Amino acid sequence: MKKIYLVRHGETLWNYMSKTQGCKNILLSKKGIFQAKAVANRLSSFDEKYIKIYSSDLDRCLITAKYISQKINKEIEVLKDLREMNFGSWEGLTSEEIKQNYLSEYNIWRNTPHIANIPNGENLKSVQKRCLKAIYKICDEFEEGSVIIVSHGVAIKTIILGVLNIDLSNYYKISLNNGSINKIEIRSYGTVLTALNDTAHLE
Repeated sequence: MKKIYLVRHGETLWNYMSKTQGCKNILLSKKGIFQAKAVANRLSSFDEKYIKIYSSDLDRCLITAKYISQKINKEIEVLKDLREMNFGSWEGLTSEEIKQNYLSEYNIWRNTPHIANIPNGENLKSVQKRCLKAIYKICDEFEEGSVIIVSHGVAIKTIILGVLNIDLSNYYKISLNNGSINKIEIRSYGTVLTALNDTAHLE
């Protein structure tokens, strides 16, 4: 059986300030470093045969991945396809600022995210397409065992919905905290989500 642990990176200052990050390369906050160390300790406590760690190329993921790597002694492979959604003109803005400047587009994003087009950015379908491409590439590289993927909130949501064949219109029905662990098992009869937004290690 193949197991995939999907880890959201630790908190950044922009997460704390509720700013839209997207592809901006923002570093972890002190709290984010604590979360990265905690998730590393938690993953190392599992009785798993880890094969490799895969990470988005953005520093908030790479730093989180490096803490995990230090605990489980596995190499990190960087995959750009695992990076966060490009939020274009919204990057660096809070939700209130987006509402003030892009009210029509914001309402579509909040109410029908699967058909939203972010100004100068990506849409959910394109994010899901490249993220699933990365997932299938990873799955082709091992027959059994476990891998860890460190990525971003939007990216991980689209992966979970995609592998479970759930429509992207359900995007807001999933909540993922910084430093959370999500687990997918690829069994003989199909793909099963066995952990969602697990943050027990942060409590």
